[in-house]
Amino acid sequence: MNPLIAKEPENVPELTKKQIDWLTDIVFYYDHKPEPCEAVFVFGGTHRGHWEKAIEAYHTGLSSTFVVTGGVSPTGTKHAGWKDRTIPESLVITRKMIEAGVPEECILYEETSRNSAENVAHALDVFDFTMVKSLLVVSKAHGAGRQIRTLQKYLPEETRFISYGFPAVYNGEGIRRDNWHLTHEGRSRVWGEYLRICKYGDEGHLRGIPVEERLL
Repeated sequence: MNPLIAKEPENVPELTKKQIDWLTDIVFYYDHKPEPCEAVFVFGGTHRGHWEKAIEAYHTGLSSTFVVTGGVSPTGTKHAGWKDRTIPESLVITRKMIEAGVPEECILYEETSRNSAENVAHALDVFDFTMVKSLLVVSKAHGAGRQIRTLQKYLPEETRFISYGFPAVYNGEGIRRDNWHLTHEGRSRVWGEYLRICKYGDEGHLRGIPVEERLL
């Protein structure tokens, strides 16, 4: 799953209000309010939001079971504040969680995955997902649709997923479901995520979008 699609594609089409609403649900996933879940799935990454949202979930009583993922990505660009460039992402996230009061026994982790599909596939080796019916999913807000669709590819069909994303900040305001279409960067980032959902779905890495339902 090489990242052949640019993070910010140049050719973003003009979108109608209806298309913007549809694309928002596809890329950010559906706008469910956070609710208690049987476990929390933390996708790997180097943004502080990955551990901050997990910590928040524990302290607000949303769950007490966490599956943390992420090794050392060979291609991913590290967040500016990330200092541990050779340590698996899951180990750093787990350490931050424990320092913030999350009991170590509440956390399971894998430390070998290099992308979202591997995050999920390798997590299957450390946690039995057939034992839970609901998952709170920690990821960048505009990556939630792609990453939850990856979970849907691997996990039992009856599993319910609740997005618990955080807005990634690049050049100013964070990219959220209510503002992405207002800036060139937001439109480009979201369009790139949409193209990856289509591409990775066609390659069998996630639950794809039927061709007849796509924008292009």
